[in-house]
Amino acid sequence: MDLFDQLRGIVGIAVLLGLAWGLSEDRRATPGWRWALGALALQAGLALLIIRVPFVWGAMEYLNQAVFAVERATLVGSSYMFGYLGGAPLPFALEPGRDPPVIIAFQILPLVIVFSALSALLWHWGVLRALVNALSFLLRRTLGVSGVVGLAGGANMFLGVVESPLVIRAYLAKMSRAELFQIMVLAMSTISGAVLVLYASTLKATLANPVGHMIAASLVSLPAALLIARLMVPGSAGDAASDKSADQRPDDAAAEGPGDEGGLSYQSSIDAIVKGTMDGMQLFLAVVAIIIVVFALVALADEALALVPVGGEAPLTLQGIFGWIFAPFMWLLGVPWAEASSAGELMGTKAILNEYVAFLELAALEDGTLGARSQLIVIYAMCGFANLASIGLLVSTIGTLCPDRRAEIAGLGIKSWIAGNIATAMTGAWIGLLTLVGGGHV
Repeated sequence: MDLFDQLRGIVGIAVLLGLAWGLSEDRRATPGWRWALGALALQAGLALLIIRVPFVWGAMEYLNQAVFAVERATLVGSSYMFGYLGGAPLPFALEPGRDPPVIIAFQILPLVIVFSALSALLWHWGVLRALVNALSFLLRRTLGVSGVVGLAGGANMFLGVVESPLVIRAYLAKMSRAELFQIMVLAMSTISGAVLVLYASTLKATLANPVGHMIAASLVSLPAALLIARLMVPGSAGDAASDKSADQRPDDAAAEGPGDEGGLSYQSSIDAIVKGTMDGMQLFLAVVAIIIVVFALVALADEALALVPVGGEAPLTLQGIFGWIFAPFMWLLGVPWAEASSAGELMGTKAILNEYVAFLELAALEDGTLGARSQLIVIYAMCGFANLASIGLLVSTIGTLCPDRRAEIAGLGIKSWIAGNIATAMTGAWIGLLTLVGGGHV
């Protein structure tokens, strides 16, 4: 591997920044180069801190153990409810050499329900609110974002696309267009705690300490999301008043939930567990439905593409098309060209269809398809909610909370999807660079 191959991720980051600038609403009003360099330095610093400092990575490993303790506890409940389908001992003998089957709907997806209930309980007790406020404070002090944007960034680390806008509902009507877009891109560039454990459980046989990597991916993507958002929707000089007013009482909004009427407010611990369970059940059913529909649509598309005459023995497939389109981008992020097509297929599945489907396909890859470093780049680049379905969820949620701005929000939907994918791709490039320099934690 020559020097260019080793440092190709730098070129990839530059290309991604150029793409965001090229799509800007006002290329003359983009953020100053000092702020942009500061955001890049913060992203690189976070990546270096998390994956290279033993103490920090050791804490991530403890979190990994805690999450899988929750998984084991969830199997107790699913085994009782679903029997051997949910993880209980099999009532029959397997053929020699075969492992017990893992049924996603009954053994892995119940994690979403349990973790949703735990998240609601921790929010009611104030634990998650304290973490959100702390992260919001750090974003405001390091990048100078407004209080409402910092609060949204903190909330997106723990809450999903539907839940996180509730925390900032009181500010949606008066925030600037630039702030609104930053909030949408933050939601697209991170994953919530409930699905974090789902993805980590899916990758635990493929990746050491998957929980740590999932948390690291969302944290490292925060500065990138804000940078890309400011490049694409820079705002105007009149936005300063909005920034100042939004910074006055962000912690109060988080403490109250966004109000009692339908926000993140619970009357008691039991109420938090019950409401969290119901919310988790809706997410569980949504994930099941999305997976069924996505796999069905892909199969239909492949059957239609098989009718197209192409040279060679292998028929044309949707994943193959994704591989051709996204392979150059993955190569720019640092993936070797021999592995770029497989990496591109996964990234295309994530961006167009669904990131969980992409993680399932990654876990099912044959050994040796992706090298250890390429695998890390792909995982970090895919760790975000930026898929086409999330556009509808985000636009409908914020549009419902602020009907007067529904048309503006809808107009920013595709932009936020593009920006979210650029932000997570930048994170993948940084991880590839730092993993190469010091070995990383593979």
